[in-house]
Amino acid sequence: MTDDRTLSVLLVGGPTAVLEFAGLRFLTDPSFDPPGEHPRGLVKLRGPALEPDDIGPIDTVLLSHDHHADNLDASGRDFLPRAARVLTTVEGAERLGGNAIGLEPWQSITLDRPDGTELAVTTVPAQHGPDGTDHLTGPVIGFVLKADDVPTLYVSGDNASVDVVRTIADRAGPIELAVLFVGGASIPARFEGAFLTLSNDRAVEAARVLGARAIVPVHFDGWAHFSESGEGLRAAFDAAGLRDRLVMAEPGETVTA
Repeated sequence: MTDDRTLSVLLVGGPTAVLEFAGLRFLTDPSFDPPGEHPRGLVKLRGPALEPDDIGPIDTVLLSHDHHADNLDASGRDFLPRAARVLTTVEGAERLGGNAIGLEPWQSITLDRPDGTELAVTTVPAQHGPDGTDHLTGPVIGFVLKADDVPTLYVSGDNASVDVVRTIADRAGPIELAVLFVGGASIPARFEGAFLTLSNDRAVEAARVLGARAIVPVHFDGWAHFSESGEGLRAAFDAAGLRDRLVMAEPGETVTA
């Protein structure tokens, strides 16, 4: 376990990462299936760097949404009962049952930390496509994790809107650490190919809006619907003069921020 003020991120692949933070272990959007085709035309190109049995104990799964296979696949669903709890959308919790807890945007829950203090987890909005498509993409959330003695952490979930990031920064900031879902996800048959997650340029804008000292990107590899690469993300942050804020991991690698 890392120091409580440090964020440790072990990238499993796609949107799936183990976060060690504030004395607790979190897992984002579990996807452990092998490569292959999934519903809605999604194609997985690369399997996970770790299998579910390699993940270890998880205090909380941060599940941005349950209804897209690149964020929760069959093996990911099988993993959920291993965690102490799953925080997700209200609709997702109703579908999943079990240990899933549904929260609307701006609702909070407190988690007990090993040292006897508490960590507040607040669900925040996420816009999984262009303006006016929420009723088609379904509800998606992100998360803000906050306590008095640790940096505030933002986990975006599948969000494509910098304006949404701005709203979160204004209401929940200052935010020192951010895990951003990037990759410029795009499906040409839907919304005329508009972005469904942050593009590289939008990720740079989001970093500026947040003012965070460290940005850890996930969800930029392993699926055919990503339109932009990790290499392009590095180039975009270099061009913006923000390369020192970008903390990138390859699948199977752990980074700290």
